Amino acid sequence: MITFLGQCVQNFVRAVKYTLKGNVRFMGVVSQAAAIGFDSLGICLSIVFISACVIALQVAKQFLMSGGDSYIGGFLTVALIREIAPGFAALALAARAGTAITAQVANMQVTNQIDAIEVLKVDSIGYYFAPRILAGALSCFCIVLLAELIGVLGGALVSYFSIGLHPIRYFNSVWLMLVMKDVYVSLLKGLIFGALIALVCATVGYNTRGGAKNVGESTTKSAILCTIYILCADLIIGILFYMGG
Repeated sequence: MITFLGQCVQNFVRAVKYTLKGNVRFMGVVSQAAAIGFDSLGICLSIVFISACVIALQVAKQFLMSGGDSYIGGFLTVALIREIAPGFAALALAARAGTAITAQVANMQVTNQIDAIEVLKVDSIGYYFAPRILAGALSCFCIVLLAELIGVLGGALVSYFSIGLHPIRYFNSVWLMLVMKDVYVSLLKGLIFGALIALVCATVGYNTRGGAKNVGESTTKSAILCTIYILCADLIIGILFYMGG
């Protein structure tokens, strides 16, 4: 794990240098963003929407019995924006797009396409990593923003049909309890998680050796590592921004 983390840091530094030199093509980033973000948008939003609906369904009656039904919207929004939307969206993105990145890079590695790029005096790390990292960060940022909106609306829908909570009361509590700091931190998580997914998955694929069997093993490994690193990054961000108030 420590060795792999060091490789990820080295690859990230090389990708940043490659980007700062102006070698990244805009259309390459757009192409990767379409593959990473657009293709994963449906599953990410569905997971966050269903999660928000389930939580609203579970807590609505308890809040109603304690006389705190006016706080349902605010409670759900805080939980959704701080953890559920960025965390669930990133995990879904890692499972859908991250493993695809690993498979692509690993396949190019085992078929010697990366060696061919290096023969042409092109930095293979920068060439393959930089567009994917930029696209991953941008895509996850946008998905998290949309997931938060979808989740809040889903909670309002379930609250209305389960306990008859009027949308005005729901969104009034959202307005009262929502802090812009939470929104900024959640969007920062989206950027970090997206870049982390692309970096980890591309590194796993780059380290792949062997044949088709090893490509399959690498995709499984990348999914596991992404989950671990996303949760660790989430913990670190939470400590930095929320510990001690």
